[in-house]
Amino acid sequence: MPCVLRPCPRPACALCARAAQRSIASAASRSACRRWRVLLRVQIARQRCCAVRVGWVTRQLRGSSYIPLPPAVVLLVSLLILPITLKTFLLLWHKPKKTERFFFDQGLLGPPYRFLLGNLTEMVSLMLAASSKPITPPFSHNILPRVLSFYNHWNKTYGSTFLFWFGPTPRLAVADPELIREIFITKAEFFDRYESHPLIRQLEGEGLVNLSGHQWALHRKLISPVFHIDNLKMLMASVGETMVGILEKVAATAAANGGEGGVEVDVAELYHSMTEEAVTRSTFGRSSFDDGKVVFQLQTKLMAFAAEAFNRVFIPGYRFLPTVRNRIRWKLDREIKEKLLKLVSCRKEAAAAGEAKYLLRQMSSPAAAGISHSDIVEECKTFFFAGKQTTTNLLTWTTVLLAMHPEWQDRAREELRRVCGACDLPSMADLPNLKTLGMIVNETLRLYPPAVATIRRAKADVELGGYRVPRGTEILVPIIAVHHDAGLWGPDAERFNPARFAYGASRAARHPNAFMPFGLGERTCIGRGLAVLEAKMGLAAVLRRFKIRVSSNYVHAPTVLMMLYPQYGAPVIFSRICEDR
Repeated sequence: MPCVLRPCPRPACALCARAAQRSIASAASRSACRRWRVLLRVQIARQRCCAVRVGWVTRQLRGSSYIPLPPAVVLLVSLLILPITLKTFLLLWHKPKKTERFFFDQGLLGPPYRFLLGNLTEMVSLMLAASSKPITPPFSHNILPRVLSFYNHWNKTYGSTFLFWFGPTPRLAVADPELIREIFITKAEFFDRYESHPLIRQLEGEGLVNLSGHQWALHRKLISPVFHIDNLKMLMASVGETMVGILEKVAATAAANGGEGGVEVDVAELYHSMTEEAVTRSTFGRSSFDDGKVVFQLQTKLMAFAAEAFNRVFIPGYRFLPTVRNRIRWKLDREIKEKLLKLVSCRKEAAAAGEAKYLLRQMSSPAAAGISHSDIVEECKTFFFAGKQTTTNLLTWTTVLLAMHPEWQDRAREELRRVCGACDLPSMADLPNLKTLGMIVNETLRLYPPAVATIRRAKADVELGGYRVPRGTEILVPIIAVHHDAGLWGPDAERFNPARFAYGASRAARHPNAFMPFGLGERTCIGRGLAVLEAKMGLAAVLRRFKIRVSSNYVHAPTVLMMLYPQYGAPVIFSRICEDR
C-alpha cells in the first residue's frame, strides 16, 4: 500500500500522482472563486453607485417643476418633425438625384451630386489652387484654366456641355454658340435672368441689371436716351479733359524723375478718375466728383463682401443675423444710400437748356410715373458699380496688352496721327475712324472680357438643342471659354491678334455669336457704347503722349472678383514721347 503520512519513496506511484493533481486542482478552484467574488463585489458597488446617481437626479427633477410630456404631445411633435425631415430628404437628395438621372439618360454627364453642397467643394478647391500661382509661361493669354478652373477641369472630362451642381441646384454648362443663341435670342422667353445672390444685389443695386418684366422694360425705355450716340458726344468732351489732366500729372512725375526710363504707373488705379468722371456725369449731369468718389470707395469695400457669394451656398436668412461682417456690410450699404440720396436731392432741379440727358433727369421726367426716390437710388447704385468697373477693367487690360505687344502700339499711334492730325484728342467724328484702335479694344474684350460667365434660369420646361431642360435648371454660359475656343477662333485663339476683327465682330469667328463680351439679345449691356468710347478716348490720350512697356514688377495673374482683375495690380512703365505736334 502506498504511504499516506509521508512521501512515497516510489516516484512512479500512480496513486500519489493522482492525489497531487487533485490537490492542485482544488487550490486553483479556490483561487478562481476568490477572483469571481472580488469581481462580483466591484460590480455590485458600481450598480449601487449608479442607483444613487439616478436617485439623486430623480429627486432633483421631482423637486423642480418638471412634468413629463404626455404621450400625445410626443406623438404630435414626432408627426411635425417627420414631414420636415421627409421634405428635407426629398429636396436635398431625392430630387437632385432624380434630376441627375434625367440628364444622364439624355447623355448629359457631369460630376456626381453630393448631399447639400453639390460640387461646391470641388469648385472652390479648384479655384483656390489655380489662383495660388501665376500663369506659365509668364505672359500667356491662356487664362481659362486660372479664372474658370472648374469649367476647364470638367470640360476635359465631360465635353463643353455638362451638368454640375451649385448646392442642390442643377447647372448646365453650355458653350455651344448655337445653343447660346437659343438661350438669348430665339427662345429667350423661356429663360429669365438668374436671380443674383442677395449680397451681390445689394452691391449692384435693384436697377436695370437685376430687374425683370414690366419694371425692366420701363427702366430700359427711360434710360436708353442717355446712351444714344448724340448724347454721348456731349459727355466725351469732359471725359477727354479729365484724362488729359491725369496724364499731365504722370508726365510731370516722369519729368521730375529726369525723364530717363519713364515712370511706373499702376494702370488699374490710373483710370479710376476718368471712369468716375464719366459715370457721375452720365448719372447726375455734372461732375459731382467729390461726393461721387465717396460712393465709389464705399462700393469697393462692399465688393469684397459680395465676392464671398461666389464661394458659398446661399443660406436663407443668414444675412439678417447681427454678425460682425453683416453689421459692417449694413453700415456700408446705408452710407452708400445716404450719399446717393443726397446727390439725387441736390440734382432734382430742371436741366438747363442744351444740357445732355442724364440718368436722374430721365428718371424724373413725366414719363417716369411710379418711379420713387428709392428706385432712382437703386438705379444709381447700378450705374456707379457697373459703369465704373466695366470700363476701368477694359482700359486696364487693353493698356497691359499694348505694353506686351509694342508693334500694335506703333500701328495705333500711326493711325492717330493720320486721323487726328495735330489735334491733341480725337473728336467724336474721329473716333469711328480709329479702326485699328477699335480692333485692339475688341481683341482685349475677347481675351479678357469683364464678366467671364453669365447665368440664366429656365422659367419652364424647354427643349434646348435637342435636350429636355426642366424648369428651375440654371444655365451657365462660360463667355471666356467661348472666346478662347480654338474651334471657333482658329489655332491662334490664345494669341493677341486684333487683325481678326478687321472685317467686324460678326465675321471674326466661325460663328457670328461667338463674340459676346456684353451679352446677347435684348438684355445686352445698355452701356456698352459708352464703355467702348471711353476706352478709345483714354487709349488715344495715352498713346499720343507715351510709349508704354510692361514693368518688371508686373505679375500676370488675372483673377475673378465679381469681374476680371489683375490679382497683383498692373504696373506699366510710361515713357514720354518727345515730338513736335
